[in-house]
Amino acid sequence: MPAKDGKLTPKIIQKALDHHKDEHMVQSKMIYISNSTELGTIYSKSELIEIHKTCKDNGLTLFLDGARLGSALTCKSNDLKLSDIVKLVDAFYIGGTKNGALLGEALVICREDLKEDFRYLIKQRGALMAKGFVAGIQFEGLFQDNLFFELATHANQMAEKIGNALIDLGYSFYAPLTSNQLFPILADDILDKLSEEFLYSIEAKVDKNKSAVRFVTSWATTEESVEKLIRFFREV
Repeated sequence: MPAKDGKLTPKIIQKALDHHKDEHMVQSKMIYISNSTELGTIYSKSELIEIHKTCKDNGLTLFLDGARLGSALTCKSNDLKLSDIVKLVDAFYIGGTKNGALLGEALVICREDLKEDFRYLIKQRGALMAKGFVAGIQFEGLFQDNLFFELATHANQMAEKIGNALIDLGYSFYAPLTSNQLFPILADDILDKLSEEFLYSIEAKVDKNKSAVRFVTSWATTEESVEKLIRFFREV
């Protein structure tokens, strides 16, 4: 469903339900949201409470994609805690790959009835790894001594530094500066030069001369690389 800033709302969900209301359409059974979203925005606690209520009222399962959950939970505008998410969604996963782990995500099932036969389903669908403990050990390490949140905080801080510098230089953004994803709007004629030193993707064509590009910082982004990018924009 098209959504402002990449976030679903009860109104948007209801629109989808109204469109799929008879036997000629597929039945709506699950709401899938991401936090942070594909535009780097996050859900507030009040927004998640409203979506949770909509799901309960309509018999829908609520799943939260947490590939970038570390970044979402540690950005300055966040008011959610992990314990809140457990109460407000039916299942979610904690992303490790995008926050320092070699591979994997940790699935958390919050509703007891969804847990029935789950391990059998993993096996039947070819998802039971022979060496699954390798993934599990990573999360044991990530959640010791606050490491998971420290790595995510670093990613957000590096993004904030880039974002503030671009704002000072007069650049505007396709999406709000919230977490570790940035979407500055750039003149197309500098993109070739930019690609000589930096990796980015095109998010959207804004007009015939400008595009919104996507930068992502991570646990491994260094101060030196951030300064190099900022210097590029100061000199371009």
